[in-house]
Amino acid sequence: MAPESKEDLADKKERIAKRMARAGLCSRRQAEQWILDGRVQVNGKVLDSPAFSVCASDNILVDGKALPGEEKIMLFLHHKPAGLVTTHKDEKGRSTVFDNLPPGLPRLISVGRLDLNTEGLLLLTNDGELARYLELPSTGWKRKYKVRVFGTVKQAALDRLAKGVTLEGVKYAPIEATIDTSDQDRPGQANTWINVSLREGKNREIRKVMESLGLKVNRLIRTDYGPFSLGKLESGAVRPVEDQVLRHQLAKFFKERMPSSDEPKSDKTKRKRPPARGKKEAH
Repeated sequence: MAPESKEDLADKKERIAKRMARAGLCSRRQAEQWILDGRVQVNGKVLDSPAFSVCASDNILVDGKALPGEEKIMLFLHHKPAGLVTTHKDEKGRSTVFDNLPPGLPRLISVGRLDLNTEGLLLLTNDGELARYLELPSTGWKRKYKVRVFGTVKQAALDRLAKGVTLEGVKYAPIEATIDTSDQDRPGQANTWINVSLREGKNREIRKVMESLGLKVNRLIRTDYGPFSLGKLESGAVRPVEDQVLRHQLAKFFKERMPSSDEPKSDKTKRKRPPARGKKEAH
């Protein structure tokens, strides 16, 4: 099949919410809500439904401003402090993660959320499609946490979480949990540190599961998200992921995003060189 021409790519249509997400303006879900709120225009017409496709030549306005061009995809590691909400604007007027980021960064959105009192690794990106991709459990990436709990902890009870658990009608996938004997509080203290790994992370999942075991979480730190680790990143700090590392770890995502005109030609399309005279092809 011949590669698409520049004209073909210009005429290629995609859903408006996806286009907004690729511009780094918001996530796809946020874009759909903005459209329903009447904040998006295409060629002078206010949209009332996200079921609308656009091409490169369409004039798209969000809140009266032109949609920014597609930026280079970037990913950042952020050490979220406790006490901040993971949103751009909080209805209760609480301080947000984005209010407290260092200056000079592009407009960023978070990959999922961390609760108000949860701290640790939060991934930030300027690309809504990447954020959505990384949030999906289908990536298979483990999310690791250090959890400090108050109460009596028995490893046998934690081991049962490996089969999954259902609480109040909500089914939680298998959870790996082990007592961290190397990082406990002083003798006589009632707090215990637990290492927890999971692959999806529903709303307040760890807190609810621990409560079902009679344990109260009083500190929760995310240390890893797939191949990305918090390491020694200081609280409140932000560190960019190098482009080479990003493309290596997310090769599948970038392959799916790559326009067909930019795809390397398959070896199958190359003309097969005939064997030299007097030699036979190997079979």
